[in-house]
Amino acid sequence: MLRTLLAAFAQPEPPERLDTEDARLALAALMVRAARADDMYEASERTEILARLARRHALPEAQALALLEEAEALEAEAPDTVRFTRLLKQAVPYEDRTEVIEALWAVALADGARAPEEDAFLRQLAPLLGVSDQDSALARHRAARD
Repeated sequence: MLRTLLAAFAQPEPPERLDTEDARLALAALMVRAARADDMYEASERTEILARLARRHALPEAQALALLEEAEALEAEAPDTVRFTRLLKQAVPYEDRTEVIEALWAVALADGARAPEEDAFLRQLAPLLGVSDQDSALARHRAARD
């Protein structure tokens, strides 16, 4: 799965759709990238990602952990964020992308601080994913309430 996604990043045109497993992995890797935006990958952020993966995909803890570990490896090898988001934007429906932005904000806020680097990263990420500023702001508010 990891090699399939890395190959998709190298293609001039992303696939129209990702299969379910690839989409899960790509979205999980984007959460990892958001958590690492401030060069600090806190345990609280990792725990938030793990919980969201388990809930979103109805996975037992062991499977969610395996997905997270694979996502961490993908994020470390994936090219720039623009290619990453282009792939996801074309392959993931808008409603799912707004949920992803909410999850990304939850990850960024998981450590109890709003780091300027994470904030800036997510503000750049929303338009790259094709999510409006208004929907991103609403997602941030929902994430902050959780």
